[in-house]
Amino acid sequence: MQVLLPEGWPRPKGYANGVAVTGRQIYVAGMIGWDAHAQFHTDDFAGQVRQALENIVAVLKEGGATPEHIVRMTWYVVNKKEYLAAGKDVGQAFREVIGNYNIPMTAVEVTALMEDRAKVEIEVTAVVPA
Repeated sequence: MQVLLPEGWPRPKGYANGVAVTGRQIYVAGMIGWDAHAQFHTDDFAGQVRQALENIVAVLKEGGATPEHIVRMTWYVVNKKEYLAAGKDVGQAFREVIGNYNIPMTAVEVTALMEDRAKVEIEVTAVVPA
């Protein structure tokens, strides 16, 4: 994986502006903070993030990938202020479940998600080297 950082640009904190990769692509649908049986165990924002990330890792594993293969991540949050307030706990969950990788990320505040209790939905693209 080649991290793309144009000359003179500051290094982003917690993500990458872009990466270049080759290999087999895996697309993971938006994962929310419920378990494999569609049950929520918390309404805590960071807790739902942790579960969504664990769901992503499970889907990646099924495709022969690991978090290090993630090349794009999009977060949909229903409350920007709640997302920002939970930053420390979200960062800890991210490091523990995903790790410390250069992943291009986008975060978007939306008015609602399809599951009323969901506070975050995360989708990813991964590329397993050939």
